[in-house]
Amino acid sequence: MHIVTASTHRLYSCNDAFGNEYQMNHRLAALAAALRPHQWLKNLLICVPAFAAHRLDAATVRPLVVGFVALSLVASGGYVLNDLLDLKADRTHPRKRGRVLAAGRISSREAAWLVVGTWLVGFALSTWMLSLGFVLALATYLLGSSLYSLRLKREPALDVMFLAGLYILRIVAGGAATGIPVSTWLMAFALFVCLSLAFLKRFVEIAALPPDASPYVAGRGYRAGDTYWLQAAGLASAYVSAVVLAIYVNNADVTRLYSKPERLLLMCPVVVYWATRSWMNAQRGITHDDPVVAIATDPVTYVLLAISMVIVVAAI
Repeated sequence: MHIVTASTHRLYSCNDAFGNEYQMNHRLAALAAALRPHQWLKNLLICVPAFAAHRLDAATVRPLVVGFVALSLVASGGYVLNDLLDLKADRTHPRKRGRVLAAGRISSREAAWLVVGTWLVGFALSTWMLSLGFVLALATYLLGSSLYSLRLKREPALDVMFLAGLYILRIVAGGAATGIPVSTWLMAFALFVCLSLAFLKRFVEIAALPPDASPYVAGRGYRAGDTYWLQAAGLASAYVSAVVLAIYVNNADVTRLYSKPERLLLMCPVVVYWATRSWMNAQRGITHDDPVVAIATDPVTYVLLAISMVIVVAAI
């Protein structure tokens, strides 16, 4: 009888240990998911100045890696803050109610600590290892993303401009981290591409609303009928980026980097095709509501990137 009792006790102890370990892993997975690591793809924009300047040496890669980590941590803290502020609206949204915080997988208190922790580590890392310019760019990004979460996301059109500005700040941060100046041509091209992506994000969110839903989008200042002008503005922004690229090719400054710059004109139809296809898929309702996820999971994206790289190499 004593042997059976002891064996049973050991069995319960093992089950408790296994259960505790499972709960701990489940909680860590929930905390990691709250950071939205898939969104870190956006932070690869800090590499754009180095790519554009053809500077990918070891001295450039190190600050880019550190900057990417620091920016990702600060951005993730902003995502968690945004989820905290949107908690009520997310719980009524057909897809966003599955987010970690809205689904109750972590508490609001844990989310608040996550915000503080990621911001502290991100700024500590950048202050220790990167330039003052990068720290200022990171602080500007944090201020801008906080203003967006607190108020500006409820202002139609202005919210899209602000989202595009946060994309551009990533490019500015990349230039500050590496000491590479960001040209006005690059900024103009990136601005219109980012505007198109920001409009696309809003378009997909509104187009996905069920027919019987309220005509007003919860937590935003948009209405169901706004998809028409969002699509028009988004396509126009993408096409303008192709025009900026064409003008850049005919600029005298381009000869410093390319011996045959006229070949870069071949990238204009690539940009136009990518934009048109992205918006066509959105119109058909087959696009993920996050453009970053949609682009990253689309095989055509990588084909177009490969074609673009061939064009750039041919122009050098």
